[in-house]
Amino acid sequence: MWVTSHWFPTLLTISLQRCSLQVATDSSRSSNQLCSSTPPMAKIQPLPAASSPPSCSPSGDEPQILQKQAAYTVWMKSLVFNGNGCTVYGADGGVAFRVDNYGCRGGPEVFFMDRAGKTLIRIQRKSFGMFRRWEACRYFDDGEETRPWFSVQKAGKNGAAVRIHGCGRTFTIDGCARKSDYKITGADGAVAAAIGRKQTASGVVLGEDVLALTVGSGMDHLLALGLVVICGLMNRCL
Repeated sequence: MWVTSHWFPTLLTISLQRCSLQVATDSSRSSNQLCSSTPPMAKIQPLPAASSPPSCSPSGDEPQILQKQAAYTVWMKSLVFNGNGCTVYGADGGVAFRVDNYGCRGGPEVFFMDRAGKTLIRIQRKSFGMFRRWEACRYFDDGEETRPWFSVQKAGKNGAAVRIHGCGRTFTIDGCARKSDYKITGADGAVAAAIGRKQTASGVVLGEDVLALTVGSGMDHLLALGLVVICGLMNRCL
């Protein structure tokens, strides 16, 4: 009887330890199974560095290599909290360009930047009322270009005229008063770029602040994106 009373606490302790070990092992297995079933977090892949040639060379000659057709997704929202602007995504889903306007909507000056924050275009509003005009200057590694790259002026109630300085090339923005459906045409009437509401692969039309920009061959991508930004300023979308 003394032996039984002496060994009973020891046997009880060993049994409890085994139960604790079994519970810990089962919990570890359940945790590992849960972690393995959780999908990895999606990441935004960076776009390869690329520079777009100007739409007009300083001598007025057209570039020898025409750009291929491309598509961008333009979200009329800034990535900065409580900021105004827009974000441009490339074909791979990565952030390609952005505009961060820390002032009020439709401010007198905005900067179009690449994803790293390097300024590519400075856009300024030069006049008011019916004579309202916007001018854009390009930025290069050695600083801002002295003369404007292009200017945009309203033409009628639903259009705008675009003039490229230095070569006399012109474009027309048809339907710029509409926030999410307009096109950019050349002097010959051919469509150089078009913008409309973004659709998913299943055909679902997204909101008015998610746009799809299609740029045709021969059209400078940076110029087309700059015109989209100016249309957003006209309609006080950014």
